[in-house]
Amino acid sequence: MLVSVKRTPRLALHAAAVLLTVTSASEAAADDGAGPFGVTAVAAATSQNARVGALFDGAQHHCTASVVRSPHRDLIVTAAHCLDDSDRDLVFVPGYRDGAAPYGKWKVAKRYLPEGWSKGQDEDSDVAFATVEGDVQDAVGGNRFVTGTATGATAVTVTGYPSSRGVPISCTNKPTAHSRTQQRIECPDYIGGTSGSPWVNGDGQVVGVLGGHEEGGATADVSYSVVLGAEAAALYRDAVR
Repeated sequence: MLVSVKRTPRLALHAAAVLLTVTSASEAAADDGAGPFGVTAVAAATSQNARVGALFDGAQHHCTASVVRSPHRDLIVTAAHCLDDSDRDLVFVPGYRDGAAPYGKWKVAKRYLPEGWSKGQDEDSDVAFATVEGDVQDAVGGNRFVTGTATGATAVTVTGYPSSRGVPISCTNKPTAHSRTQQRIECPDYIGGTSGSPWVNGDGQVVGVLGGHEEGGATADVSYSVVLGAEAAALYRDAVR
């Protein structure tokens, strides 16, 4: 789902997508509550969704990131392939909508990539953190980053920013195992730009990050995440220090 000159695994597959506007009938609880599941819609402008933002490389929106809780209140999580070019100046815009930055623009400072990605771009290490300049958590809040959760223990809501749109999309469904180290979710219309989208359960915990296998998936209807385990936990500890 990364849009770049090097890797465009999803951008060329879709010219346009017709998305539903979120209504109370189409919103699904991010646990085992009422559905429908597997329906992608424009995400409502809520305090929870404000924690998710577009990641910009200059004027180009190329990925999604979200605020996670940290002692210094300055931490975001995304996919490692969204941060692996250290020469780029990146800006995180939480709650971005139709060109507006209601919670400000936050320059990315230090980046934290796992060794498995930085040394070999291992798809099982496609998760990363970055700090921003300022206390972004004070502006929008943050979700807890949680590792060791069983795949499919509950449904999750995936919220992200397609590069072709100025608003975020959202879908709730129950992940399934793709392998011991990768999990997958069936949600339509997750195209280029949605890499890094958080998978948030009903307790407000990030239990996945869109990326991993095929950098998030080769089709728009099935997305992937690394199973967040010991490597992700160690990386988080390093980032919050």
